[in-house]
Amino acid sequence: MFYGLQWLFAPALLNFHTVLGWESTCSSFTLHNRTDVTVFATTYYAANATVDLATHMSSIDTNALPGFCRVQLVITTNTTANSSCNTEVWLPDEWNGRVLTVGNGGFAGGVNVADLGYLAIAQGFAGISTDTGHTGGVRVGTWGGPHNDNAIVDWGWRALHLSVISGKEVTNQYYDQIHNKSYYLGCSTGGRQGLKEIQTFPEDFDGVVVGSPANWQTHLQDWSIHMNLDVRPASRFINASQWIHVVHPEVLRQCDALDGAYGIINDPRFCNFRPETLTCRPGQDPSTCLTIPQIEAARRIYADYYETNQTWIFGSYYPGGEVAFPDALVTQAPFEISQEWFRYFVLNDTEWTIEQYNASLIPIADEIDPGQSNAIDPNLTAFAGPEHNGKVLHYVGWADQLISPGNSLHWYESVYAFTQAHTELKIDDFYRMFTAPGMNHW
Repeated sequence: MFYGLQWLFAPALLNFHTVLGWESTCSSFTLHNRTDVTVFATTYYAANATVDLATHMSSIDTNALPGFCRVQLVITTNTTANSSCNTEVWLPDEWNGRVLTVGNGGFAGGVNVADLGYLAIAQGFAGISTDTGHTGGVRVGTWGGPHNDNAIVDWGWRALHLSVISGKEVTNQYYDQIHNKSYYLGCSTGGRQGLKEIQTFPEDFDGVVVGSPANWQTHLQDWSIHMNLDVRPASRFINASQWIHVVHPEVLRQCDALDGAYGIINDPRFCNFRPETLTCRPGQDPSTCLTIPQIEAARRIYADYYETNQTWIFGSYYPGGEVAFPDALVTQAPFEISQEWFRYFVLNDTEWTIEQYNASLIPIADEIDPGQSNAIDPNLTAFAGPEHNGKVLHYVGWADQLISPGNSLHWYESVYAFTQAHTELKIDDFYRMFTAPGMNHW
């Protein structure tokens, strides 16, 4: 669509709209030249109006937002399969000329209304978010199968990419001017989505912020089950009180003095934690120590996951994050996301349980790569090269309890090695990774 020279007069145009009333602009908005997109609804919220919305991804209840137009879209993702995704574009009255797309978490099928409100429009961005083509909770994967490959592709990459394209067009037509920058922000699955975008569709964003990305799905899910099995049978299980009141204090006793940060491990790679010091003495209260089977479990939990021929599968838990461990992967119950992944995304066997897990499933999942959801291509040249000049900011907490920080380190080093070997680019010019001591996954 041709927008002429409107961008020269952006301030005057925005003031013109302010005078006439953004509410009228919002209620009368129609999208042109997009046959694959339907405007389902438009709703105008005046500044400081109550915004009370909830989805399977997030919720928002506030009266502290600027005035904005909420545009709800239905986007066709596959004409043959008659599939679609629900996407929202939030358009602030006082627009900064930029677009911010926000990601999802886990398997969540819901628009991220919290980030659209608190992060996007609150700072003047036009915000874009999608339900990734299905409705469901963060840990629910039943929508993926058996054999619903089309829905998995939508979740894997397609719904977000099409939402970015459509969301930008909605923004440009609504303000009658072209956006000048497009950014992305997401953590976990949202981090994976961001990395998938810059690897596959490098023109979609000028810059991305990704947190602890779940970008190697076919190894992350195996590792999650591996960790769950580390505390089985029951004799190996370490309960919450032991993690918090026994193991964590001992980690600090052994390693807190390595740096100047009191009560926190600044870089746990320098902490050579020995759980053996917690071994129960004869007659000792078992709530104050660890048994030999529990010591063995701890060794495995703090060690990287390797399989046949010393093939690295995934990282480990790092010393210092013990307070959050009991609510994550080392529980008595199966970790739902990973069990759902194998049931509905890989094996199409609704009765499969984690007790059936074995290393042969790793290459099977790698070959299938459900929904092409892996985002592990280290070649970022198209995104970061001089033709596009894209930027990546990547953060991860050393106390992450759902995705090993080792995954972020491995991914960064893979990009570093590829960039060094195959390009003239300097990674520090386009990619910075920040590790946060003591920070959990959420």
